[in-house]
Amino acid sequence: MNKLLFEIEKGTKEALIKKKIILYVIQNGDSAIAELAKAIDLSVPTTTKIINDMCANGSIEEYGKLETSSGRPPSLYGLSPDAAYFIGVDIKQFGVNIALINFKGDMMDSLMDVPYVLKNSPEALDKLVVIIREFIDKLTIDKTKILNIAINISGRVNSESGYSYSLFYFEERPLADILCERLGYRVTIDNDTRAMTYGEYVAGRVTKEKDVIFVNISWGLAIGIIIDGNIYRGKSGFSGEFGHVHSFDNELLCHCGKKGCLETEVSGSAMHRRLMERLQEGASSLLSKKFAKNEQITMNDIVQAVNKEDVLCIDLVEDVGRKLGEHLAGIINIFNPEMVIIGGTLSLTGDYIMQPIVTSIRKYSLNLVNKDSVITTAKLKEKTGIIGACMISRLRIFEN
Repeated sequence: MNKLLFEIEKGTKEALIKKKIILYVIQNGDSAIAELAKAIDLSVPTTTKIINDMCANGSIEEYGKLETSSGRPPSLYGLSPDAAYFIGVDIKQFGVNIALINFKGDMMDSLMDVPYVLKNSPEALDKLVVIIREFIDKLTIDKTKILNIAINISGRVNSESGYSYSLFYFEERPLADILCERLGYRVTIDNDTRAMTYGEYVAGRVTKEKDVIFVNISWGLAIGIIIDGNIYRGKSGFSGEFGHVHSFDNELLCHCGKKGCLETEVSGSAMHRRLMERLQEGASSLLSKKFAKNEQITMNDIVQAVNKEDVLCIDLVEDVGRKLGEHLAGIINIFNPEMVIIGGTLSLTGDYIMQPIVTSIRKYSLNLVNKDSVITTAKLKEKTGIIGACMISRLRIFEN
């Protein structure tokens, strides 16, 4: 077993304290012993003894002195970068992003937009396993130090039990266990929007805000919720299924099996469908030639067309933004969040989607409520999901 895992999984009181220290540093950064002692409710001498032991074992190291106006400056302790590594996998509709971080949280290696078509089939799962294996095989690090692989999956995912009910539910066993067996490493799974939310919270747009709504408008539509600084998962881990609120009498069948879901008109898949319909009717677009050649048109193609001022695609994305803003107004009225972050693939169109969103929110939400909510785009942009997956990968080893 990996030395770090051995240290924290002994089942002793000291092992539990070490996990608490690591988790605190993950969430708060490099810390002084007095601060750590207060956080984990131990005496300074006892905390000092444990920190010294962790330094000797290579999981913690000293990072200089804390600047103070008076008195002897205390030493700062943080995670040792090479003590462990974590892999994050972010599955998109038309590609896979995969990356490696060290114990400190620094990105060490990554592959973006690996060709992949997401389908709910055994073949698609097999292809995903191959992509992950090939990425690991090319790494030059000590692979015994890879402690976890976290995979973002859309839909209904119970991160605690390891079951995915929307995708790859082919056996009675948890998907996390199946992937662990096939990859030879610990594997955890989580809802993709929740991972993106966590990524923005720890490494993106969020600074001091504790009540945050993250909106993932990609192929589908969902929200991530942070309340008082904690990720809200719901009883079974299925919170945030915003796209499956019944909103329209359009008789369009959603992939969830129901009709009229918000996602049928407010999502990347809805925009893609309407674009195909308009092109079929003869509408002009920068994507017309690709359509005429029967080539696959991806979400990235649509985003690029919008940003190149394609009138048809701009009209479609503005319509999505307007409808999304109408329904986000209700979310803001309910949660009264400090910040609403618009992320996901369609957020990469910038003002083209943001302006109609903000206009609709101001129009349909209560003024006393929305004036306290900052509405912004994801800082991490197209890397929001992969950074979130990596950070979740590290968090899951120590949070329980």
